[in-house]
Amino acid sequence: QVQLVESGGGLVQTGGSLRLSCAASGHTFSNYAMGWFRQAPGKEREFVAAISRSGGNRYYTDSTKDRFTISRDNAKNSVYLQMNSLKPEDTAVYYCAAVSTTSPFTVLAGVGDYDYWGQGTQVTVSS
Repeated sequence: QVQLVESGGGLVQTGGSLRLSCAASGHTFSNYAMGWFRQAPGKEREFVAAISRSGGNRYYTDSTKDRFTISRDNAKNSVYLQMNSLKPEDTAVYYCAAVSTTSPFTVLAGVGDYDYWGQGTQVTVSS
């Protein structure tokens, strides 16, 4: 069982930055591909970014790829999401997710692809 705990959310003005962190425990972190998702009120959970086990492959949704950066530190069992140039439409609860993969290069973008989820951290961007 993998436990995931997100942190770093908060209230920020339009154009500001936040860095989300997700700390993992319970299994060998480097065996897991990781993803960030978000869910706004009344909307479905949507993909934001993903990173492979090795950290060598990354994938972003079109709306965030020029503003957000996903990274991981396997020595610290953590994955991060650096969010710059934030917009009000980025307001949501952000979740990290994990899935064990065979290949060190696999990145996954589907909600159903992931087996483990954190409790989420709120990000609010004021206009």
